[in-house]
Amino acid sequence: MTIYLDAVWLLNFLLDMMLLMLTQMLAKDSTRKIRIFFGAFVASMIVPISLIYPESIITTTAGKIVYSVVIILCSFGYSSFYRLLKMLFLFYFTTFSIGGGLIAVHFLFQNPIGFSSNGILTFNKGFGDPVSWLFIMIGFPVIWWFTKARMDKHAIEKIRYDQLYPVTIQVNNRSNSTTGYIDSGNQLVDPLTKKPVIICDEQFLMHWFSKDEWLLLKDAQEELDFDKIPERWKKKIQLVPFQGVDGKRLFMLAMKPDQLIVYYDEKKIMTNKILIGIQFAELTHDQRYHCLLHPQIIKLAAVHSA
Repeated sequence: MTIYLDAVWLLNFLLDMMLLMLTQMLAKDSTRKIRIFFGAFVASMIVPISLIYPESIITTTAGKIVYSVVIILCSFGYSSFYRLLKMLFLFYFTTFSIGGGLIAVHFLFQNPIGFSSNGILTFNKGFGDPVSWLFIMIGFPVIWWFTKARMDKHAIEKIRYDQLYPVTIQVNNRSNSTTGYIDSGNQLVDPLTKKPVIICDEQFLMHWFSKDEWLLLKDAQEELDFDKIPERWKKKIQLVPFQGVDGKRLFMLAMKPDQLIVYYDEKKIMTNKILIGIQFAELTHDQRYHCLLHPQIIKLAAVHSA
């Protein structure tokens, strides 16, 4: 039998690239196309490896799973374990969905029902095979659950994606940009100044602080000791009281920005009449956004827009 390795490899490369591009679209990921191209090339290399080394560990189930992780890392890089799993599951989801669709189209143009030699109506392929029936009985509910779970998760993340906006914050004449999420549930307002409080996480705020300053701020937050706040930040930082979900009275360190800019629906919202609540942790596992915006900021669009 003649095998045209170049043709098989090229077909596999194109299919893998389409699968990775679809994965990128579903994840709303901004990875450059050159990385997707490289990931597809790595994925397609399983064809010559499997032919040259048919007994290689890469042809086993465990080997294929590990190879899938390598494909995701080559295509999308690594920023967090949560994001890695998310991209891996989306990749499998698109692979199973498209593979299942191809099988369904193939089945549509076939006639699985026929007559046996003794005239009994039966299935031409697979009927009565205990392995195939066992696979269907176990695999169908598993794939159904997997598909539903991924679609539900994607629907939730799509809603969140529609509420993400570019944000630029200036503090002490230094500006940094990130992605903000408008949370209608965030109603935190400083009771003294009546300023809305947005919340930024550790990864983003560390652009303005040194490690020593950040540790001092963390101690000041935990012990409610204003004396531990670094000297150059004492005029910029204050305590904001708020009520937790359990009803307890709590306090949050917040700083005054020079300016906040939110690019919202072709409008440029600019204000300094806010406070930035300091979060000593990440806001999200996948690091999709680093700023939790207050819905009241959008009301400023009529005054500060361009």
